[in-house]
Amino acid sequence: MANPRILVTNDDGIEASGLACLEAIAGELSDQVWVVAPATEQSGKGHSISLGNPLRLRPFGERRFSVDGSPADCVMMGIRHVMADGGVDLVLSGVNRGANLADDVTYSGTVAAAMEGTLLGVRSIAFSQEYRKGESIHWDTARAHGADVARRLLSTDWERGVLMNVNFPPVVAAEVAGVEVCRQGQHNFADLKPEKRTDPFGRDYFWTSGWGMDVRETQEGTDLHAVLEGRISVTPIALDMTHDPMLERLSTVFA
Repeated sequence: MANPRILVTNDDGIEASGLACLEAIAGELSDQVWVVAPATEQSGKGHSISLGNPLRLRPFGERRFSVDGSPADCVMMGIRHVMADGGVDLVLSGVNRGANLADDVTYSGTVAAAMEGTLLGVRSIAFSQEYRKGESIHWDTARAHGADVARRLLSTDWERGVLMNVNFPPVVAAEVAGVEVCRQGQHNFADLKPEKRTDPFGRDYFWTSGWGMDVRETQEGTDLHAVLEGRISVTPIALDMTHDPMLERLSTVFA
């Protein structure tokens, strides 16, 4: 795909460092890059769209716009409005601050943006950069490897209804141990819970705690294992979530 028209978005907001990183990656692939990103952070919003609220599109520089909405809203606005005249060849989402692995993809606004692009018939890739608590985020790792991973993905045919989820490990660029194509893993959410706290006015509120990569159970061949081993994980994700074995079983029950 020579000089594709690229739509860049994220879920961390228009001013996020990861978005600037992804713009640089997109710039290696094309000189036709537009940014349509949320005005504020939308992490954990999943594949939500705004139905009861207006979407306000604001210019944020040349070919850059913010939207008062979700990542999916941004992709819809980018494809159906901002870039509607010339079309979109590729949607890039991220680079997210933190990994989107295993079951995270169901919560992730970063992955949801790629889902929306896929639903609208455009090849879409979600990028995330894992980091270790207490350490700086190695944006240079995503920056150094992102364009090459994208080119290799774009060099092959994609099944319709499939997006690509890419996660970079929490190491410097030179220490990346390769790229692994792997399946989606599964988190252990035993530590995820609402933590009760009290505000300065004596009123109770809750903060979700225990979020993060579970390093206790990671099977080989999964995205979790690949990133923990210092590799870039590449996982194709299908929008059709039908469970075929259960479908066949239920067909006999309701025959």
